Amino acid sequence: MGLFGKRSVPVVGLDISSTAVKLLELSKSGERYRVESYAVEPLPPNSVVEKTITDEQAVGEAIRRAANRSGTRTKSACVAVSGSAVITKVIPMPAQLSGDDLEGQIQLEADQYIPYPLEEVAMDFEVIGPSEGDAEKIDVLLAASRSENVDVRVAAAEVGGFQVKIVDVEAFAMENAFALLAKDMPEGGADQTIALVDIGATVTTLSVLHDLKIIYAREQVFGGRQLTEEIQRRYGLSYEEAGLAKRQGGLPDNYVPEVLEPFKEAMAQQVSRSLQFFYSSSQYSHVDHIVLAGGCASIEGADEMIAERAGSEVSIANPFSNMAVSSRVRAQALGNDAPAMMIATGLALRSFD
Repeated sequence: MGLFGKRSVPVVGLDISSTAVKLLELSKSGERYRVESYAVEPLPPNSVVEKTITDEQAVGEAIRRAANRSGTRTKSACVAVSGSAVITKVIPMPAQLSGDDLEGQIQLEADQYIPYPLEEVAMDFEVIGPSEGDAEKIDVLLAASRSENVDVRVAAAEVGGFQVKIVDVEAFAMENAFALLAKDMPEGGADQTIALVDIGATVTTLSVLHDLKIIYAREQVFGGRQLTEEIQRRYGLSYEEAGLAKRQGGLPDNYVPEVLEPFKEAMAQQVSRSLQFFYSSSQYSHVDHIVLAGGCASIEGADEMIAERAGSEVSIANPFSNMAVSSRVRAQALGNDAPAMMIATGLALRSFD
């Protein structure tokens, strides 16, 4: 089983984040996708710490609960390892090599690109196309991750009743899902420089895409957990109660001005700081558009505050905007969760490679 996996198997996308398991199954008729089943199942605290699974049994049981709630009958899954756990490298290779010869050559050369012993590594490659400026060469994308990162995800999925057919990389899944959003953008996103900011529970990932390809990515430790912990501290609630109150409301009147507004300020500050890092390390000095994804994207008014601070137009990610939805899926819940479903969408799209 390679990191990119084999072609066209119907799979459910299983996105294991630090606080929840997100499950998504898509079907396709003609050019249109349809959401067949989906579920978001919270994870027990500390079963995943900054994208590393520490309790595969607990994660597996959450996957099983998500599967039961979603009603899916598919037993094959696509999971992803996070960017920080993956080494990717584009390497030029002689164009005349094919199939097994290419694989053999990459195995030989991989040593110089991967800082771990090869027997501890899961790796795969994909041919991107002819090398620019050298007709004799092709560019090959090599992706490698320590086997344990892959194995623990496969094991958790198995506890949950799934067989992992494809292991992807979160950044590639994001890029795949982004192609759906681009359809609604000026010029379909062509020639545009677009910042995709995914603000999850503990980690914020900035991915900058130019011409629909990721040209820059950076992770920062910042996320919705800070808001939950502040609610917990201020109102004397348990972590679970605070998380529920954050989503369902019912907090005292001072919550918005004293807790939520400062958190939105902090969000806007994180986004503009991440963009500054990007500008200072590239030839770009602005982005054409910002897309907000992740659980925090749904916070009311956050998009306006970020637009003001970053000086770019901001929209909220909805990978399902042009999809049909099966009658067994609760459309309103799906809509609420949509910004947080980007990686799950990218993984579910692997069914149609």
